[in-house]
Amino acid sequence: MKVIRNILLCLVTVFIVLAGQVQAGEDFITLASTTSTQASGFFDYYLPLFQRRTGIEVRVVAVGTGQALKIGENGDADVLLVHDKIGELKFIRQGYGVDRREVMYNDFVVVGPKKDPARIDKMKNAVAALQKIAGSGATFISRGDDSGTNRLELRLWKVAGIDPGADRETWYKEAGAGMGAVLNMTAASGNAYTISDRATWLAFQNKGDLDLLVQGDPRLFNQYSLMLVNPEKHPHVKKRLALLFMDWMTSAEGQRAIAAFQMAGQTLFYPNAQKRTQQQ
Repeated sequence: MKVIRNILLCLVTVFIVLAGQVQAGEDFITLASTTSTQASGFFDYYLPLFQRRTGIEVRVVAVGTGQALKIGENGDADVLLVHDKIGELKFIRQGYGVDRREVMYNDFVVVGPKKDPARIDKMKNAVAALQKIAGSGATFISRGDDSGTNRLELRLWKVAGIDPGADRETWYKEAGAGMGAVLNMTAASGNAYTISDRATWLAFQNKGDLDLLVQGDPRLFNQYSLMLVNPEKHPHVKKRLALLFMDWMTSAEGQRAIAAFQMAGQTLFYPNAQKRTQQQ
């Protein structure tokens, strides 16, 4: 009898230990986000602050916004941090996400060669600048990856009344790559322009002959938002842990940490969480 009791006690102990290991192993969430938040170094700075506060690890899948939304649709992430409001609201309407929260912003900029053959330096109208690039004979390198940056760029071309795809074999090139790779391609060209988010541009170390030429157009505003992947559609989503992350990122502490992230004395993202924005 004593032997049986000892065996049972050992089995219970093993079960408790294994259960504890499973619980400990679940203290992470998967965040699908943009290459800009990764390439700028923001996550390397920001996510350890959250982990130290909560013990929750955030594992990042850094892709373009379009691909991040697809990952969310498939239930392969717990939370998204992306920057395409039109796509985000569609994601919510289709039932793939809930609880959209605007959390921080910066802007997009047009960069190109310092010799500036399109003569767009210091222009405040991004649409007019794109029209001049298209007519200059210079090259424009698009991300071409369905990212938030790429979606913004295509909308600007549409407003400009230009279909760049019609001449893509000449002046318009689609890279199908992240922002850092596109900036490298633009710098290597010596005669090319592109649109970048400001954070990646500031963090980019291989600027070469590139310069920031166009900024300040309200159409270049770049809002980042959090969304919870809908746990009713994907029950395995770690709702509790994901909401802890979303609550912290939109808290006073999390917002202060966003504002404190700088490079060369410049703020890369500006916090602007005010309220839940699911219905916006």
